[in-house]
This record gives sequence, structure tokens and C-alpha cells, in this order.
Amino acid sequence: MSLTISLPSVLSRLTDGSRALSASGATVGEAVADITRRFPSLAPRLIDDAGQPYPFVTFYLNDEDIRFSGGFTAPVRDGDELTVVSAVAGG
Repeated sequence: MSLTISLPSVLSRLTDGSRALSASGATVGEAVADITRRFPSLAPRLIDDAGQPYPFVTFYLNDEDIRFSGGFTAPVRDGDELTVVSAVAGG
């Protein structure tokens, strides 16, 4: 399946300036693995060593938080959009 992954602007510097990436896979996890293979410097910002999402990074599949729909095992369909939101801290 082909879907679009939208990244926050802070991560676009790791993808040659692209905020929207085309990805393939049957699940959210496979799609994230696809883009982290193509952009290895993106991986440590999205997933841990076991390939699971960091708690401070939220993934939304078609505006639905994947934590409530199967996490990285959530199935994707052609044309879906996965939005990545990373926590920002400061003071």
C-alpha cells in the first residue's frame, strides 16, 4: 500500500527538506520502516532500537491516534495519511 507520511518541519532537515514523504507498507510500522530505511538519520527521532515508537512521538493515521487502533500493527490503505507529531519541550 502507498501512503503519505507528513513530518513536522523540525524533522524535514533529515529528509532533504521534504515534509511529506511517500511510503509503502501494509501496516503503520512497515511504512515507518520504509522511510527510516531511506532516511536513516530519521530513525532515532521516531523509533527506539526495537523499532517501536518513542512515547514522545505521536502518530496519527487519518487523524486517529494509532495508540488506540493497534499501534504499529494498524493496517494502512492506499491513499492514507500518517502524520507524525513530536513533543516539544522548552521553558
